[in-house]
Amino acid sequence: MSSIFSYNKVDKKILYLLRSTIGDKNVSSDKEKLISYSHDEVPPSAYESEYRAEALVFPECSAHVSEIMKIASANRIPVTPRGAGTGLSGGALPAFGGIVMSFEKMNRIIELDEKNLTVTVEPGVVTSEISKLAARHDLLYAGDPCSGDASFIGGNIAENAGGNKVIKYGATGAQVLALEVVLADGTVIWFGGKRRKDVTGLDFTHLMAGSEGTLAIITKAVLKLLPLPRHSIDLLAAFQDAETAIAFVPQIIKKGGIIPASIEFMDKKALELVEKYLGNPVPASDAGAALIIQLEENDPDVLEKEYERIGTLSKENGASEVYVADTRSTKERIWQARKAIPEATSFFYNRYTKEDLAVPIDRVPELLENIKKVCLGRDLEWVAYGHAGDGNMHCTVIGPDTEDWHEVLLKVQEEIYSAVIDMGGTLSGEHGIGFKRKKFMKLFLSKDHLELIKRVKLAFDPDNILNPGKLVEWNE
Repeated sequence: MSSIFSYNKVDKKILYLLRSTIGDKNVSSDKEKLISYSHDEVPPSAYESEYRAEALVFPECSAHVSEIMKIASANRIPVTPRGAGTGLSGGALPAFGGIVMSFEKMNRIIELDEKNLTVTVEPGVVTSEISKLAARHDLLYAGDPCSGDASFIGGNIAENAGGNKVIKYGATGAQVLALEVVLADGTVIWFGGKRRKDVTGLDFTHLMAGSEGTLAIITKAVLKLLPLPRHSIDLLAAFQDAETAIAFVPQIIKKGGIIPASIEFMDKKALELVEKYLGNPVPASDAGAALIIQLEENDPDVLEKEYERIGTLSKENGASEVYVADTRSTKERIWQARKAIPEATSFFYNRYTKEDLAVPIDRVPELLENIKKVCLGRDLEWVAYGHAGDGNMHCTVIGPDTEDWHEVLLKVQEEIYSAVIDMGGTLSGEHGIGFKRKKFMKLFLSKDHLELIKRVKLAFDPDNILNPGKLVEWNE
């Protein structure tokens, strides 16, 4: 892959500098490790070329990150930040080789501040560990990506991950109050603080959220906490088809007068696939589609009235059955099915593209119909599921078992994206652009918009050594 920027290789001199600076145990050039750390959940087979890091580093603190970046900057070595490798955009792929920086050793929860309702963490903390700690103090960390049991919080912030509760609480960026970051030249700087309001200068804190590691490297984060709702319940509404299920979503808020914590969608193929993968019966697996509706309240009587209202509305709007999950085991059973869909797809298929389309909520039925039309027209299978409450649909198109499957999927993507643009939609709602989607950015954003992204990038990183090859094409 060519670039208008020039980079140097990691040679013996660079390896010596890294080892002498952060310790031999924190640097690796082992071939097997280089291979395993050079991709995320996007399989290497999705790309027509192979990309591999030349060195791995495992910093233990912000000072280590700073020293690594000083070495990289002085020697024009590209650096790819890496969280847990659960990303779905190729964001952790080392497009120009160089150094992959893994944050698995920076995994401390530094402080839980009950007076200010904040938690301060390092980027390698597993997201669910933050939620569990907060819950033990009767507090809620509202960031809830489906990968939360494995993903790192640093990656969540870098991607501005959404997840199941965006409709009520917002995406990961909405939970961030402050960040410590390391710039491309090794400078360490704090953006934001524990205060809830701040218009002093530009809001660099939230510029970092969704920047995919291209502007700076996150080394600490101060996150917002909320009081933990005392009671919750999950409803699983089964419908005869996807169209009926999706049409009901706006009615939950409009006629029900309720903003649920989550409204999740699963089509028939998703239900069947995940039941086969888990090897256990899944509620509503014989339905044409299903919605998971999660409600939270402090008053159990209010909660009961809400779920009865939603249950009645569901039946009035075409639900054939409504399952109530009010115990820990029944809730886990429902959510296990929803969260296992991506794993199930990867397990049963080798060739696929996982899309992350977001459209205005009222256009979701049209989006699903378009995906169906495009796939049927090419005799392809597809799986549709996602965050119905905020219009973010995950569609996995299964690639054909032919040598030209890359070309076929490219045509499918272009057809679907064209329709998404007409709907006022966007390329990615939460997974990010990364390496996988950057070539399509010109379809969704104007030339002036893309140029502005590049100018911001160069203001932070003039040599383009931070996660190069992501977000935008520089040769266009």
